[in-house]
Amino acid sequence: MKHPNPIQWVGYSCGMRLPDSLEEWVRNDLTGKFAVPRHLVRGLFPLLPIFAAFLLFPGELWLRGAMILLAVLLAGFYIIAYMPMNRAHRLEKHGLPADLENPTRASQRAAERAAYQARYGR
Repeated sequence: MKHPNPIQWVGYSCGMRLPDSLEEWVRNDLTGKFAVPRHLVRGLFPLLPIFAAFLLFPGELWLRGAMILLAVLLAGFYIIAYMPMNRAHRLEKHGLPADLENPTRASQRAAERAAYQARYGR
């Protein structure tokens, strides 16, 4: 599978569309194993300059660290809260179905549904 170069990845994390040749990588990035941690990293990356700017504030180092921690926790909350919408938007932007899901999870759900139907009927 072809991977984006670092400049493409930075653009992708900021919302840029990747070339069609990287569609399989985008699919895996958004629906594959460890998609949630990758989403967190991708969401926090554009905020790194803001977190670094907090180090320039006057005051004790622990206070500046607490500011950064608070900002990371708040950003993480919103990144997680809006993850399904952001994922669907990125999938659509790259020409993939918005409801695309992890293939392993989809097959597990189909097996559970078949077992439920076999046990309890319709």
